[in-house]
Amino acid sequence: MSLSGKVVLITGASKGIGKATAKRLASEGASLVLNYNTDASSANELVKQIGEDRTLAVQADASKLSDIDRLVDATVAKFGKIDILVPNAGILPMRDLEHTTEEDFDFTYNLMVKGPYFLAQKAAKHIPPGGRIILVSTGVTVLSSIAPTYLLYASAKAAVEQMTRVMAKDLARKGILVNCIAPGPTTTGLFLDGKSEQMIKMVEGFSPFNRIGEPDEIANALFFLCSKDSSWVSGQVLRVNGAMA
Repeated sequence: MSLSGKVVLITGASKGIGKATAKRLASEGASLVLNYNTDASSANELVKQIGEDRTLAVQADASKLSDIDRLVDATVAKFGKIDILVPNAGILPMRDLEHTTEEDFDFTYNLMVKGPYFLAQKAAKHIPPGGRIILVSTGVTVLSSIAPTYLLYASAKAAVEQMTRVMAKDLARKGILVNCIAPGPTTTGLFLDGKSEQMIKMVEGFSPFNRIGEPDEIANALFFLCSKDSSWVSGQVLRVNGAMA
């Protein structure tokens, strides 16, 4: 299931699931464009590890259309096409209804809904038949035990899941498969930041395996959606959450 000759564009690729995905796909022979917003050192270190001949790091704010244009242009200028698009960049705002400001709402939706929407629009022009768009949601959208403070985050990710289902129908005419991966709690800085050890233990207990996921495990599942083995999978949300309900 080699990805040799494939070009992958990943946003938010300097850390967490994005970084793990970049490493996994690179190990299968893919060439990569690694988008980052602020963490240049981590992105550049990845370039060194994978090799400058098949890796490019591009600073861009994935919530801004002008930066999205520049990111797509840089990818096409370097590699001539985009085979696989992974709009992974995200944040984890903890906001219930009462404490959500308009600024919070706009920032969250610009990065996690508007950004992926228009990145897919612009990238699709350069994706050949058989290409993939893999959006990123979260297990939060289906957890019955979810806290009210996840309202803003969950609503944005729910929009991503609907985007997946309908975009898959739209881009099928071009032979492009569109799917979504929805990780459960995962040991990334984004998830762990600000959480006590007691809270982490509680979250681990939501899974019958009594643990939370690792970024590499999410990357392995995402690789399946990039591979030839997923040629009849489109419009689907793949939940990778350790049987959390």
